[in-house]
Amino acid sequence: MYTTKVLGVAAALALGLAACSSGNSGGGGGSTGDVKGKTISFVPGVSGDSFYITMQCGIQAEAAKNGMKVDMQAPQQFDASLQTPIVNAVVAKKPAGILIAPTDAKAMVPPLLQAKQAGIKIGLVDTTLSKDGIASSSVSTDNVAAGASAADALAKLIGQQGKVLVIAFKAGASTSDDRQHGFEQEIKKYSGIKYLGAQVNDNSPAKAASIISATLSANPDLKGVFATNQFAAEGAATGLRNAGKQGAVKTVGFDAGPVQMQQLKRGDVQALVAQQPYQIGTQAVDQLVASLTGKKPNPKIGTTTTTITQDDLSKPAGGQAAYKTSC
Repeated sequence: MYTTKVLGVAAALALGLAACSSGNSGGGGGSTGDVKGKTISFVPGVSGDSFYITMQCGIQAEAAKNGMKVDMQAPQQFDASLQTPIVNAVVAKKPAGILIAPTDAKAMVPPLLQAKQAGIKIGLVDTTLSKDGIASSSVSTDNVAAGASAADALAKLIGQQGKVLVIAFKAGASTSDDRQHGFEQEIKKYSGIKYLGAQVNDNSPAKAASIISATLSANPDLKGVFATNQFAAEGAATGLRNAGKQGAVKTVGFDAGPVQMQQLKRGDVQALVAQQPYQIGTQAVDQLVASLTGKKPNPKIGTTTTTITQDDLSKPAGGQAAYKTSC
């Protein structure tokens, strides 16, 4: 994800060596003799987001298997100007490796290039960089495939007929762009659906609500919306509620944190595309350990998503998809 601003959770989450109590480790660890006692610095996209907290749990658990320490620092907003000084501070501490979700594919290249030049191994999680060769590995959701899954889910909800809109949360963020592109490619398969294009809400629920209001004024027969993160979904729900269209216009949201699950329960969205952040975390550690121990890491790993509806909330699928708020 990632993708969201802080939602009133603490700015920094203390990480220890204890493993999280649940979740699939996703890998067998590396050579503990070579990495034991070394430190991994985790720099997520934003503080307090359940997607990154769940990823943190995976990182912490897999690092403990390898006898490694983990520390974490996160920006208060998903913003490269806030993440860059954190990376600079981390580099000064000289950890063995950094796992980071770059908040901007271009702007985060210089500080991470500096980290690499300082001899620190770099692993990307969730988001990517515009420049190859800086990171030894990249583990993230296959967001193009996730966008396609959202298109299929929305098409099913509206009976494969009508006008649909995408609300993208941030232009230039690889996750947002890829979800949009995946949706756009897949929705072409449905001849009865007219795609109205994508508009960017810049992580602002108010802006997303305004987008919905303007779209309904021009297209009162709007049938569906793909909201690419929780703030887009929150604003879409507000816009539809204000127009008396909630439920009549179907919405597919993204992620399965507490806020998103409440959105699904209330009917603000009719489906969610859930990622697997815990597995991203464990696999990212495995690839970093491989890099640190002279093995060849997998340069790119794409994890899958699960689409859930209200019917899944009382089933195991719903519980398994839900993100953690603590480890």
